[in-house]
Amino acid sequence: MEGGTLLQMLKEKFFNVFSSFGEYFSLILEVFITILKKPPSWPVLREQLYTIGVTSLNVVAFTGISTGTILAAQSFYQLSEKGLAGVTGIMVAKAMITELGPVLTALMVTGRVGSSMAAELGTMKVTEQVDALRSMAVDPNRYLIAPRFLAGFMMVPLLTVFSMILGIFGGYLIAVDFFGMTPSSYFDPMKVQISAFDITMGVIKSFIFGVLLVTICCYKGIKTKGGAAGVGKATTTSVVISYVSILVFDFFLTMALNSIHTSILNYWLR
Repeated sequence: MEGGTLLQMLKEKFFNVFSSFGEYFSLILEVFITILKKPPSWPVLREQLYTIGVTSLNVVAFTGISTGTILAAQSFYQLSEKGLAGVTGIMVAKAMITELGPVLTALMVTGRVGSSMAAELGTMKVTEQVDALRSMAVDPNRYLIAPRFLAGFMMVPLLTVFSMILGIFGGYLIAVDFFGMTPSSYFDPMKVQISAFDITMGVIKSFIFGVLLVTICCYKGIKTKGGAAGVGKATTTSVVISYVSILVFDFFLTMALNSIHTSILNYWLR
């Protein structure tokens, strides 16, 4: 009997997860179609651009510059013993541009803004404000989700580039002012070793991470049930799922983009 109950619970859990995936992708499709048919008004979009972009500048700046200083310190200590201290700049730049810049920026924006989105939409859902919008012939997807979708798509890549630059600058401060490297020995190797592909990879990741964190947090918020407790649960769940999704997608994007880049190089070198 217990085995049958456990099996039944696993089946229900599987179907609930499968149904949630379907609802999530359906929401993304509906929002995308809504944007193509009639984009959100500028005042609403401007507010979300400010919320996602400007209000996240301080935490993104601190994360970027502190990550760059830590990378430079660790790289210099590890490489100087082997006579490779000149590689410090490349290590910092490569890590910030291809991995840490996009990932850490997305994680910080999720914690700073994504959780707020889920809580705000969740509160509107449980207090029936979303139903009130529908009763007034206002599409919640266009009014609530589409502006956040566009703002996340536009602002997360800009924040990522900002984080990359500050990370490299933070590494410069430690490498040059603290360890005594010359500016040329820090920056010159980057001109040779940092390629357009590295920058493209970081930017592509940031676009996808921006869409992921916004859509997941909006979906969990708009599907909230159970009053105040449900809002808290939806907020926590949205942040956790966003974090895991960003890390998982980072791996697959790294593998896919590098494979595509290698295939293109092999094709042109034949």
